[in-house]
Amino acid sequence: MGRKYTHILPLEDEIIRLRQEGKTRQEIANMLSLNKSQIKNWVSRYNKQQVKGISAPNRKGRPRKNPITKEHAMKLRIRELEREVDLYKSFLHAAGRM
Repeated sequence: MGRKYTHILPLEDEIIRLRQEGKTRQEIANMLSLNKSQIKNWVSRYNKQQVKGISAPNRKGRPRKNPITKEHAMKLRIRELEREVDLYKSFLHAAGRM
C-alpha cells in the first residue's frame, strides 16, 4: 500500500485563515479531507519558520567572563570598519578604478 501524500502548499492560505478563525486542527483536517497529523505537522513547521525569522543568531564559542565595555566595543567596531574600507580600496584598486 502506497504512502498517502498531499501537497499542502496550495492549502497553506486556507489553513492559516481557518486557524485564525479559531478552528481546531481536527476541524481543519475534516474540512480539507486530510489527516489531523498532516495539519499538526504543517502547523508545527509553520510556527518554527515564524520563530526562526525573529530570533537572534546563536553566538558561537565560550561566553565572555567579563562583559565588554562601551569603549572597547567602539574600538572593535572601528577596527572592523577600517578593515572593510581597506577591503573596498583593494577591490577598487584591483578593478582599476582607483
